[in-house]
This record gives sequence, structure tokens and C-alpha cells, in this order.
Amino acid sequence: MTSISCGIDFGTSNSSIAIANQGNVHLVQVEGSSTTTPSAMFFLRKGNVPFYGRAAVNMFLERNPGRFMRSLKRVLGTPVMRQGTMVNGELMRFNEIIISFLQNLKDKADAEAGQEIENVVMGRPVHFVDNDSAADVRAEAELKEIAKQLGFKNIDFQFEPIAAAFAHEVNMLGEKLAIVVDLGGGTSDFTVIRLSNKYIHKADRASDILANTGIRVGGNDFDKDLSLAAIMPELGYRTTYGAKNLEVPLYHYFDLSEWSKVNFLYTTKIISQTKQILFEAHDKTRYKRLLQVLEQETGHTLLAATEETKIALTSQSEYDAPFDFLEDGLTTKVTREQFDEAIFQKIEKISNSAMQCLADAGVQKEDIDLVILTGGSTEVPLIQSEFKKLFPNAALADENKLSSVGLGLAYDSQNKFGRI
Repeated sequence: MTSISCGIDFGTSNSSIAIANQGNVHLVQVEGSSTTTPSAMFFLRKGNVPFYGRAAVNMFLERNPGRFMRSLKRVLGTPVMRQGTMVNGELMRFNEIIISFLQNLKDKADAEAGQEIENVVMGRPVHFVDNDSAADVRAEAELKEIAKQLGFKNIDFQFEPIAAAFAHEVNMLGEKLAIVVDLGGGTSDFTVIRLSNKYIHKADRASDILANTGIRVGGNDFDKDLSLAAIMPELGYRTTYGAKNLEVPLYHYFDLSEWSKVNFLYTTKIISQTKQILFEAHDKTRYKRLLQVLEQETGHTLLAATEETKIALTSQSEYDAPFDFLEDGLTTKVTREQFDEAIFQKIEKISNSAMQCLADAGVQKEDIDLVILTGGSTEVPLIQSEFKKLFPNAALADENKLSSVGLGLAYDSQNKFGRI
């Protein structure tokens, strides 16, 4: 008997769910007509009511009272996962938060399937946590337990870049040796794999997968680097204070540049310390903006403006980043050159990891027929130029950047659970 199954791409920045039902594989519309949704939640203070995806982002940007969260995937495998966090005055465990987010996706899929789906392939990065195998095992175990809590009976995992390859394989003629470049919000993963539409019904693809590598570097890190290079100086980053010309504390700026850490800054202690330093600050105008962000809890608004700037610089050589929420008419000009310089070292790490994948596979750059780019961060011009330079003779496929992993996971679920 054929069985309905699904694939869930729980991403650092965006998420999706796709259904496989008797050979038909498709993405589910999870928010309006969109098949992807931001991996974001907003808990309205009154009643702790949760909102998801774009609705969560809009609730936050409209300055509704409550708690905003993004990059939830990054807590998997870390001590923070067990510690939990305060949400509108209540301690909430991160597994509860992630279950709530993923349940919202599953409910949409169950409604479309007309039944509760019990079979799932969950996507996972090659490494949840770099250079920590115990944390990596713990992260997958945590995600598996979450899947059980969602009601799934049969659960498997697949590396996200391999899933992206499966999604591209369906329409492929002949056999190609491909490298998948999957750049998400939190990780960059690579797979060298043999692809052919003749292989799509093979339940075991181990012999076709030549190597996997991955690093915990992604689009959120690009945001952080851009923020520190071009945005945080407007809030007094690296300015000085006091008679000894001491540099102002930097860790506030680092935390203010990461989606997953912003909420930990809004404490009485940190605000009090910032006020004390402001009294002695040599650039009071800029440093006062930092205090304003902390007091008004607009760190996520600042990060959203940074992300908007990053996206604008994928198609423009310069951009006037607006910061009206700080001061009327305040803008700062940011150039593509600044962005490239800020992320250069991260690009180098990504490139090195891709080359390590080739070495592990025992193939040369010239052997690669196809480069599959997936994940929103592959839009970044410096990424595009780097991989064109690395593989000048290979064809480049970059369609369905945000949805190919979800689709590929559903194809994989069909092969694994299609006859349960």
C-alpha cells in the first residue's frame, strides 16, 4: 500500500514542507500563496499568542508588544537549547518553541493531504555545530524528538545539500557529476554527487554520494559582518570613552548583530552600564543611539535594516540604508565594495570547504559538470563570482533557491516510505 509522506526543511532563515503522495511531489502553501515562510515567531504579550513567519515579522515591525524570535535552528545542540528563554515573563523551553513553529507547517500539510501524515524526512545540515561531534549528534536527536512530538511515526534525516540535488535530478537527462552548494542562513554545506533521472527511485543512494562537507557559516554571518563594518559605527562601535581613551565594550555590538542573541541584551544591567559609559563617551551622538536601541528594544529592527541592505546590494552598487526608527531622516550609505570586504574571509572559508569536499570525493574541479546553487545566500554577487571562478567549465543551476531542499526531502521520503 502506498503511503503519504513529507519532507520538512527547517531552515535558519526560511522553512518549507513538501508532500509526496502516489508519485505526486509538491510544496505546500504554508503562508498565503507562498511555499516558504520565514523561520520566525512572535509571541504577543497579551496571552502569549504565537504568530509565525511573515505574520510574526509584521507583528514585530508594527511595534506590537511581545517577543520576537528568529534563527531558532541555531540553538539545536547548544546549551541554550536546554536552558530555555523568558517569553513575556514566562520561561519557555526551546523544544516547545520549535514544536510550535513546525506544528504550524505540519497542520497545513495534514489539511492538504486530508489526513495526519506520519512519515517524514527532516533536512539537516552536514554539521549543526562545527568541530563538535557530540553536539552534532545531540542536535539531530533533539530534532528527532521534536518530530516525534509532532506525531510522526517514521522519521529519517537527509543532508540538505543532498536533498537539493534530488530536486534537480528529476528533470535531468543523462548522468552528471555535480557539486551542490547549499548556503543557508546558518550553515554552508557541500555535496559531490552523481545525478541522473534514472536514479531517482533508488532507495539507497549511498554509492552515488561521493563526499559531504559543511561549516557553520551562512547568510546570518554575512549580516553580522556587514553590520559591524557599516552599520554599528553609526551606534558608536569602536569609539572611545573616558580620560584613558578606552574603547567602548564591543560585545554588545556583536550580540546586536546576531538574530539569536539580540533578546539577551535588554537587561537592566546592560542598559545601566551603557548609560554610565555614555556619560564619558567621546562621541555621544552615536553612542546614544546604542542606548536608544537597548531601551526601546529595537535590535531586531536594526537587524532587519541590515538584512534589507544586504539584499539591496545584491543588485545595486550602493544603498542608502534607512534608520528612521533611530532618528528622522537618518541614513547611512553602504557600498557593494564595503560588503565584499566585510564578508571576504567568510567567502574564503566557504570556498575552502567546497574544495575540501572535492578532495574528499577524490575528484578535480574539471570533473564537475554541474554546480547547483541553493539557499538565499547564493544570491550574493561575491558568492556567484567565486563559484563561477572555481568551476568555469561547469553549468550553473540556481533556480528554486529557496524551495529545492524541501522538494528534495519529499522525493527522498517517497523512496523511503512510499510502500510502508
